[in-house]
Amino acid sequence: MNIISSEPIFQVHAELADIRHFGRTPYGERRVIDIIGGQVEGPKLKGRILPGADWQVVWEDGTADLTARYGIETEAGARVLVRSEGLRHGPPDVLAALARGESVDEIRYYFRTVMRFEASDPSVDWLNRIIAIARGARDRNAVRLRVYEVL
Repeated sequence: MNIISSEPIFQVHAELADIRHFGRTPYGERRVIDIIGGQVEGPKLKGRILPGADWQVVWEDGTADLTARYGIETEAGARVLVRSEGLRHGPPDVLAALARGESVDEIRYYFRTVMRFEASDPSVDWLNRIIAIARGARDRNAVRLRVYEVL
């Protein structure tokens, strides 16, 4: 039994600002990365990324606990709120390469998110009633997500 769509329902390419560091708190290393733009492309959704941010806690072992909130504006002008929570981790050398902004094959590290959506426009109302899982990749100043619907 398939529990997710066999193909992505859309892909996200989110452009990112530089990391803002807030120091080590009792929970871990805190940082915020502003989401400044980007594109959404796919068979079920097309549009552009509206500004938001990814609030992160980096654990002692280098795992990044991710909480992103941003918007999407479809080609037709409908707006969608996005809430995405996930984890990114991998071997120390891979995480170090990512931190330096180097290109790393996404199969060398784990980057997954659970996504929920909120929309008022009838053309994207279907997003209110799904949960999505995304497989991610981190680039120097961008994140790429392949988004699958949980069936």
